[in-house]
Amino acid sequence: MTDVTSGSATTRLTQADRVYVGWHYAQVHPDPGPPPRRPQPPEAERISQTWLATQRHGENLLNRHLKITAAGAGIGALIFILAWLSGLLHWAFAGVGLLACAVIVLITGYGVYQSEKALRSRVSEERARLERQRETRQRELNAAHEEHARAYREWDRRRKAYENQQEWYPVSVPPGADRVDVVGGTLAGWSAAVTMMGAARLAAGAQVTVLDLSEGAVAHDLLRLAGDRGDDPLVWVLPADLPRLDLTKDLGPEAMADVLSLVVSASEEQSSTRDLSFDNAILERILVVFGGTASIRQLTAALRALAQVGDPRDDLRLGLITEAQLARITTMFGRGAADQVVIERAWTLESQLRKLEVLGTEPVRLPPSRLHVVSMDRRAGVLTNRVLGTYVATAITHALRESPAGHGWDHTLFLCGAEKLRGDVLDRLIDACETTGTGLVLMYRSIPAHVRERLGRGHAAVGFMRLGNSDDARVAAEHIGSERRLLVAEVTDAAGEVVAGFKGGPYASTVAYARTRDTDALTDPAWSPLPEPAEDDEALVHGINASTPWGRSVTGTTGAEGAHAAAGPETSADPDGRLRSRELLIEQHQMQELPPTAMVFTHATANGRRVMLVDANPGIMTLPTAHRVEYEEYLREQAEAGALRPAEVAEAAEVTDAAEVTDAAGVTDAEDSGEPATGRERSDAGETRTGTSRPSGSRARHAAPRGGTPRAPGSAPPLPSNGRHAAAPGRPDEGQVDGTPGEPSPNLGPPPERLDFRRGKR
Repeated sequence: MTDVTSGSATTRLTQADRVYVGWHYAQVHPDPGPPPRRPQPPEAERISQTWLATQRHGENLLNRHLKITAAGAGIGALIFILAWLSGLLHWAFAGVGLLACAVIVLITGYGVYQSEKALRSRVSEERARLERQRETRQRELNAAHEEHARAYREWDRRRKAYENQQEWYPVSVPPGADRVDVVGGTLAGWSAAVTMMGAARLAAGAQVTVLDLSEGAVAHDLLRLAGDRGDDPLVWVLPADLPRLDLTKDLGPEAMADVLSLVVSASEEQSSTRDLSFDNAILERILVVFGGTASIRQLTAALRALAQVGDPRDDLRLGLITEAQLARITTMFGRGAADQVVIERAWTLESQLRKLEVLGTEPVRLPPSRLHVVSMDRRAGVLTNRVLGTYVATAITHALRESPAGHGWDHTLFLCGAEKLRGDVLDRLIDACETTGTGLVLMYRSIPAHVRERLGRGHAAVGFMRLGNSDDARVAAEHIGSERRLLVAEVTDAAGEVVAGFKGGPYASTVAYARTRDTDALTDPAWSPLPEPAEDDEALVHGINASTPWGRSVTGTTGAEGAHAAAGPETSADPDGRLRSRELLIEQHQMQELPPTAMVFTHATANGRRVMLVDANPGIMTLPTAHRVEYEEYLREQAEAGALRPAEVAEAAEVTDAAEVTDAAGVTDAEDSGEPATGRERSDAGETRTGTSRPSGSRARHAAPRGGTPRAPGSAPPLPSNGRHAAAPGRPDEGQVDGTPGEPSPNLGPPPERLDFRRGKR
């Protein structure tokens, strides 16, 4: 079996136009089962002694009177001789009597002779018939040996294809999709997903921004991987790094007012459009007073004056506001400045914006980097982190809206903990990413009402990870569609146990000690150039294995004993140590028990909704059975190259994509081209053809060590290199099918059942 892939297959994970979300486990070549048994030789048939005795007994019964007559004639002849010798009878009369007895003996003896001759003829005919039957059976046995040799070659081809196949296929975001909604999951699962998607994008030379509101440092492994690659990431840990962060310094008054009004509404669950309009109007007018640009400290000073909070002379002494500006602010709304609505909104604005007072007060010079991470310090207050997260998300939204449109996913934005933001904030960010071609990954820990109504909206794919809450799990099962059966590989279960205790360490700020912008420009450091995009996948695989724990999560969990213990009682091990994968039925309780890195990935296609189980563990790319080509694309390449038969393509193709794959391969039906079926036949009970599921009896082989030899089958090992077994020196070579002319083909495969020679046959 030749594995035919395109020349670009070695660089598929570093392509600029693809975003990989994880790995799909599938077996293109199913387990062929046990080898076909050798034909059973016929029993050697001989003339039955019982039949021969019966024939002789019948002849004796027919010849009894002849034999009695002959015996009587013999006795009469003896009497005539004795009478002649004793002188009782003249010799002439004795001679006549002897002649008469001789005639009688001749007549009766001839009849007995004819009878014996007929018996011998029947015995000879029976022997000839048995000989003809033996020759016929020998020819049939030789033909059966030849057919068995062909069946064994076919089984051996299937076995080698099964043993040497690659079972993990990358899964990418479908073409046209500009967003991925990841719902549920643990911190370990999120870390795997961010590392898997982000690492491939960085290796392809794309820009990656992570806004981590989860307070769990889920991008920690991605930072380590980028640092080891030479792409020094920029990390802000808020609120400590607020002085060195200012995303709104280039915004106009209208955009600045919009950002800050949304930031204020972050803490108000029931904030209305009317409140946002009031806030926006107040902030715009204040910014006009300051000439269109103002720091947050200046805005809060003006708001205190408007809300009549504290003594404005303190702000005058600090230089935050001038006498003229104070006069304009206090008379901005005329005599109704003391109106309750204005005072209330100004008070609310000041109380929330004061959390941003140090924003951008210490601008720093930063080196170029493809990875930017903005995170929230878990030690800060919940409300403070919500305000800061809303500010960063809204500021990024405005920055995207003012940037030119780019190629899809050239800039990838991860928003971890997106459920903490209001729905209108998410809508603005989604729209800005869609119009500018920025890839967006929204990660929700739960499914509140405002998340549920936006889930999968637009050109988005959805991935469901473990959902502990029963209501969230029910919503996910309804979205996916119940009664779907998917396949969970043993590595997914086993590695999940290894990473179950994941605890992301805190982020370390990389901008805390950066050089400020007001220093002498002559002493500015010379930044190193950004690393070039990876030429192939080897550097990415090495980085995953060396810089992150994900490569080690699949090492040591691939043994049969460890994987069986981790997978639980639903998996069963074969005698040769290979494990069976388990099926997953999309139900509420199953969604609550998903492995940490498992993700049910679904999106719409022209042929309907596609659902598959994806493992987001980036360590799978370090396995020797990890492919670089997607599953459907691999099937097409194999079919076009003739390496897969039509029936094999139709069997391996998933139901939701079977028409697309088989059409590309030139297949119109799922029937084979007249070749005999070999190996173990699959029953209907063992087949699951819904979604991307595979038979539950398929044995997983993804634990094979890199560079190791394929496993030998459970029985009937292949012939040695010289083509002959020591116990059978007369066998032809393994590559020879028909053997020596006039001789039967080699008896490959296990022997037939032992013959029972106690049965007598004619």
